[in-house]
Amino acid sequence: MIDTARLTLRRPQDSDWPAYRAYRLSARSTSTSPMAEGEAWTHFAAFFGHWVLRGFGRLVATLQGRAIGHFGPFFPEGHPEHELTWTLWDPALEGQGYAFEAAKAARDHAFSALGWATAVSYIDPANLRSQALAARLGAVRDRAAPNPYGDDTQVWRHVRGAIA
Repeated sequence: MIDTARLTLRRPQDSDWPAYRAYRLSARSTSTSPMAEGEAWTHFAAFFGHWVLRGFGRLVATLQGRAIGHFGPFFPEGHPEHELTWTLWDPALEGQGYAFEAAKAARDHAFSALGWATAVSYIDPANLRSQALAARLGAVRDRAAPNPYGDDTQVWRHVRGAIA
């Protein structure tokens, strides 16, 4: 568990399902269309499986006990390197610094507790908020990095010791 000034980041729990479900069934969840409930459940279950298979995984950020998003270390099979992810589930929470606070804590955890020296974040070119967050975290575009998505997804590089 990681505590920040306003948030707690912890392993996923089954009680996070209603908040995660609402997010995934909304238009916010993808750039194309909301997920079907079964697909959302599969993605939710993958949080738990990642922890079992890798010994680490994305953390759920909570605000006063309420699950508000997932953040942190991710390394699915087939990806060329470690990834740092971030997602606020409720758009009403944007612009209040929660994503930065949680992403920074999760990044610092990956660099300290997990011993990572570097990681990447894969960002949709249309997601300007996510690009701004990556830059605020001290990440820089890495056009030479391998991209498992094989499209125009941007790769942002995080390096241990970066400013933020």
